[in-house]
Amino acid sequence: MPTLSEDLRWRGLIHQVTDEAILRRLDAGGVTAYTGFDPTARSLHVGNLLQLVLQRRLQLAGNRPIVVAGGGTGLIGDPGGRTEERQMLSEAELAGNVAAVREQLGRYLDFNPSPTGALLVDNATWLRDLGLLEFLRDVGKHFTVNQMMAKESVRARLERPDVGISYTEFSYMLLQAYDFYRLHVDYGCELQMGGSDQWGNITLAIDLVTRLTGDQAFGLTTPLLTRADGTKLGKSTLTNEWVWLDRAMTSPFQLYQYFLNVDDASVGSMLRMLTFLEHDEVEALEARTSVDAASRSAQRRLATEVVAFVHSRADADQAIAASEALFDESVFDLDQATLEAVVADAPTTELGRDAIVAGMPVVELLAVTGMCASHGEARRAIEQGGVYLNNRRVTGIDATVGAADLLHGRYVLLRRGKRHPHLVVAA
Repeated sequence: MPTLSEDLRWRGLIHQVTDEAILRRLDAGGVTAYTGFDPTARSLHVGNLLQLVLQRRLQLAGNRPIVVAGGGTGLIGDPGGRTEERQMLSEAELAGNVAAVREQLGRYLDFNPSPTGALLVDNATWLRDLGLLEFLRDVGKHFTVNQMMAKESVRARLERPDVGISYTEFSYMLLQAYDFYRLHVDYGCELQMGGSDQWGNITLAIDLVTRLTGDQAFGLTTPLLTRADGTKLGKSTLTNEWVWLDRAMTSPFQLYQYFLNVDDASVGSMLRMLTFLEHDEVEALEARTSVDAASRSAQRRLATEVVAFVHSRADADQAIAASEALFDESVFDLDQATLEAVVADAPTTELGRDAIVAGMPVVELLAVTGMCASHGEARRAIEQGGVYLNNRRVTGIDATVGAADLLHGRYVLLRRGKRHPHLVVAA
């Protein structure tokens, strides 16, 4: 059985660490470690998933995780990884986001009171009451402007004089440093973790803890979660929209489909980083992908495990059932209740029954549902063999959909390509 640090290295989860000694401490258990999330939206997204999984791994190994919802720093905005100033949220918006994200974070770790029980805190607790003069005297005096300007998150913005960086965002790293100091003093926190783009903020925070307390503190970063082409995980490549962890914003079925469509070159690293599967199983899936990529067994396993972690095993099972029924002719064999269950998460368009019964051209249906941007694009999609009606290939551009195509007298399952279903409901 590998130690925690051996497992983290095998999974490719250690990008930088300030002192290797903390890895040995993590192996033994008893370390309190924190990760922060600024609530810039009402949900975390899949780009945050790696840090949540990492905290769970540490907890299972006998360490204590702290998760910080940035109700204070969220009012400022982290400049890291951004090429322009972050849009400011109103206090009401931020309060709503904090409440939603706090509830969400509570699902991924064990918060039961114990030596390893997770803590969920809001940095607004200490930042809102922190006076400006007090902050400048007790925190700001320990850092030079030169030191702060050398950080990558600031330097990248300064290299673009058309954008620059405001004093507000420039001060963010000091607020994050103060977070670590308070967590160290109040909860005995010794380790701050984050993505590799947080390295500058983390090392600055360690300096502050040491200067104010004389204690040693540690930092650990993970690689940014990316596909093989270098793009960050978090947004759908099809819609350029965030893939959220809130089921009301991205359904379990959509989350399953997102990971089902991961490319072969990326699936191995994602299996290692995002799942709790044993090493031998991951290596077997990687080996199978190299010789039988068409089976997509690694992608299916990845999608199943991610949905089970983010939502539940039952949601994963339902997503699998929906995926299978949506892409073969077994859809005809489903009773109405089962059909409605498996398509519940698919994108949906309601149309008047009369229009469908009269015989609507499939070309028009593709355009009306938004699956094709124009009638011309719809005709080309059909000619290329990439359009399916109730999982049967549409073979001619003059094809129509009518009353006989309504499943249970109400539904039509339209699909473009292998993995993009759309439900049409006759209203």
